[in-house]
Amino acid sequence: MGMHYHHLIFGPQTLARQNASGSIVAYGGDLDSADQGPQALGDREIHLLVNCFQFHMATLSPTGWPYIQYRSGPRGFLHHVGERTIGFADHQGNQQYVTVGNIEANGKVALFVADMPVRARLKLFGTARIVEADEDPDLLQRLRSLPNGLQVGAKCERSILIDVEAYDWNCRRSLVPQYTEEQVRARMQPYLDEITALRAEVDRLRADR
Repeated sequence: MGMHYHHLIFGPQTLARQNASGSIVAYGGDLDSADQGPQALGDREIHLLVNCFQFHMATLSPTGWPYIQYRSGPRGFLHHVGERTIGFADHQGNQQYVTVGNIEANGKVALFVADMPVRARLKLFGTARIVEADEDPDLLQRLRSLPNGLQVGAKCERSILIDVEAYDWNCRRSLVPQYTEEQVRARMQPYLDEITALRAEVDRLRADR
């Protein structure tokens, strides 16, 4: 965990709890060092982000309540735009515009991104901004594009860019592995192929009788 992340999340009450439990040695002690500022995204972080097909994003409403939204799309719909910036094409939804409105009022966001099969999870803080389609159509076109050469099929209305401020690879202990249909099929295919081959062999042996 980077020191900047510590400086952002560890308040007085949190540190008091850490002192009482003794975990201050592993965590809060980093606050004795100067805040190093925004954390750069490394290869490991970028790999997880650009290969994910889902994440949760929290924004802050004007009334002070956090609002969490589930975001998903084809694998690769979340892009690394450059340095600390990630982004995605915002497609048409139920037209409540809660997330978009919250970002316009206060750009601070938190993301939870998990790779469930390998039980890896990344928490990010960032500052988001909205770029409407007519403001930068080229950007929206870029964010609609997928690694396989296809595009996000849904109607996309705007781009959402996030300048990552800090992140943490959080404990994986409590993550329950989950697999998509595609991932299950890939793991089953060798066994299905073997069954097909064995059935063919049985048919051949029966025919030779």
